[in-house]
This record gives sequence, structure tokens and C-alpha cells, in this order.
Amino acid sequence: MEGQLKIGTVLTSESSNNYKVISLLGAGGQGEVYDVECNGKHYALKWYFKHMATQEQKDILDNLISKGSPDSSFLWPQDLIFTSIGESFGYIMPLRPKNYKSIVDMMKRRAEPSFYALSRAAFNLTYGYEKLHSMGYSYRDISFGNLFFDPDTGDVLICDNDNVSANGVNNSSVYGTPRFMAPEIVIGKAKPSRNTDLFSLAVLLFYMFMMGHPLEGKLEADIKCMDIHAMNKLYGTNPVFVYDPDNKTNRPVAGYQDNVRIYWDLYPQNIKDLFIQSFTVGLTNPARRVTEKKWMEAFSNLITGINKCSCGAEVFFDEQKTSQAVAHTCWNCGKVVNFPASITIGKSRIIILKDAKIYSHNINNDYDMKTIVGTVVQNPQNPNLWGIRNESKENWTYIKADGQQIPVASGKSAAIASGVTIDFGQIKGKFN
Repeated sequence: MEGQLKIGTVLTSESSNNYKVISLLGAGGQGEVYDVECNGKHYALKWYFKHMATQEQKDILDNLISKGSPDSSFLWPQDLIFTSIGESFGYIMPLRPKNYKSIVDMMKRRAEPSFYALSRAAFNLTYGYEKLHSMGYSYRDISFGNLFFDPDTGDVLICDNDNVSANGVNNSSVYGTPRFMAPEIVIGKAKPSRNTDLFSLAVLLFYMFMMGHPLEGKLEADIKCMDIHAMNKLYGTNPVFVYDPDNKTNRPVAGYQDNVRIYWDLYPQNIKDLFIQSFTVGLTNPARRVTEKKWMEAFSNLITGINKCSCGAEVFFDEQKTSQAVAHTCWNCGKVVNFPASITIGKSRIIILKDAKIYSHNINNDYDMKTIVGTVVQNPQNPNLWGIRNESKENWTYIKADGQQIPVASGKSAAIASGVTIDFGQIKGKFN
């Protein structure tokens, strides 16, 4: 496959770096992507087709490069190769490692992450977009074509960032990807913004967890010809969530939309409630869409709320089932899955399993789900005794039921017992 640039060509960037073209990786609607090498390190170069190499596009890139990446999960523009307007140009970004897969890979079973890794990926993705939005940007084109994830760890990489623009500023011709665009964009009543990003993000998250589209049920199955008029009605003028509690006209069809039917029941009610909000009131009221922080609070509890059945399947803890005295059952084998004790810290709940982690977010509410501040451990002399080892630099206070207080220094463990409280300094946690 031949591209615009010849293999072996050396291009000099505005920062005076020399990049040698190694191979053509692929092409899209705006241009081509190449593997390039500079000082022994490989990068990706997006080289625009001539008609896309506009002054507006260069202005966007200049701004993005100047301000820098919101987060390490973005394959952000970092250098520009430019001669003059009217000629093709391109930008340098980090090269995506080969172990990262797309959501399409997951839907086609070429990648099969655990529920833990999937929950991590959802948290990391949402965290990245929250950082981007907090810088005053809108992404404009959130879809599964722009996300890659490591199926082993849940780490994510967000690509195609060259259309990111200031929120509310219409300086790009990109309005989104069909089936991901907010209804108000589909019907031509709004331009891309943070609020439309929130809708697209919810669609992407639904795909990740349910392996299907939130608006494609019976109404989509009944369409004989998916032309522009049918798409405008389904995604714009008359969208109906497949699990709208008050409108059952668009339920997933058995034998046709089975993924959504199967996966919907696997998740805790609080996750389903966020999707219901996103695709009922959130369809017509952008101000009522689920924020990134609401999603991250829910995903953090998914991460720390997984137990394994004896058959090996992962099962999510569901607060509603516990409050209603309903058993957790394994989706794979049907057996009852008994959840062990847990510790509740503010809005966080951590299931007490061997090597389970308490993260900075759980006690500081800072959305840091990477920094470990506590680890569930077993007593080496008596495996029946469990505790939480203080992995932080701060002292904790262990408060017994009778009010006695015992300091827990860094590296020491606090015994796990019903009714006991741990004062982490910022917040208290109680064993259940």
C-alpha cells in the first residue's frame, strides 16, 4: 500500500527534529498515519490530505501542542511538520503499542478482558475525558474508533485528538460519528460541546459493558431500509432507550440483539441507573446527562466490588440485592456467590478479599485509582485473621466498638472486625 510519503523520507519539524518515515500504518478520512523514527525512538505521524491541510486545522494543532496533553492516556499532538498553507502537513504523536485493542476487537472476540480490566478501562477512559473537559475542551468525536485499551490492565489510549477544540467554539468541520452523536446534533439544533461529549461517552460506555447500542432494539430491528430518514428518527427525533422503564417499545429483540439482553442483568443496579438517566432524561435535556465524576464513582466501586464464583466467573457486588436480601448468583453457573465482609468509606465500598486494595480515591475522593493506600492481608501465623495494611505515609487510628483507639502506623495492619472503625484522617471507614 502506497501513501503520500515515500518510505525513507526524512521530515524536519518546527522544533528542528528529524523524523524518518518507516512505514504506512493506515489511512482515514483526513489523512494517513505513518510509523516514523527520531533519535532511535518511534512515533506516529498523521499526514493530512492536501484538502484537509487547512489554516483552521493548523491553528487547532498549534493550540493543542502549546497547551499539552490533559493526561497520559491521550496520544496527543506534540510536534508539527509544516512548510506553508496550501501544502500538506502533519503532526507527531506517541505511537500506540501493539498490545492495545479496540472496542471492535472486543465485540468480535479478538480481545476478551476480565470484568476487572473492563471496569478499569471504563474508569480510565472517563478520567481522561474529565481532564480534557476541565481544560475547557470538547472532544467532538467520541466513538469506539478513537479508543484503545490494554485488555490485561485496563489502561487506555485515546487517539485522533487533532479535532479537539475549545468548548463551544465551532472551528472544526467534525461533528461526530453516526450513532454516537447526541440527538440535538443529529437534528441540527446544536454544535459539538462538552454536553454532547457526555452523550457520546455514555454510548461508548454502553458499548463497552453491554456490547450493543443503547437505542437499537425493536425499533431498529423493524427498519427495512436504514436510510438517512430512518437514522434521524432512531437517533435524533424519536430515540428510545432499550431499557427505558416507562417505554417498552424498543426492548432488545431475542435472537438479534442478544448481547444487550444478556449483559444488562450482570451489572449492579447503580450502573444500570446511570445508563437509564443517560438515555431517558439525558436524551432531551443535556444538563441532566451523567457527569464524568458520577461515572467514576460508580466504576471505582465496580473495581473494588468483584468476587469470583467457584467456577471462576467474576460477579459484581450489588448494594440493592443486599438491601433487599436477594442472593448474588453467578451468571455462568447459577450458584449462589457469598460475598465476604466489606469496608464502607464514604461512597466507596471495598470487598474484603485477599490482596484487595484501598486506593487514594477511596479516602481522599480525588479519583486516583492507581495510588494504593491499603492492602488486605492475612495473618501469617493465623490465616483466619485478616487485616488491612497501611500502605500510606499517614498514621491511621483504629477505633474499637468500645471506643478504644489504637494508632496504625505506616506498614502496620489494622485487624478486620465487625463494627470496628478506621479513621484514615480525611474520612472514616467502617467494616460491615
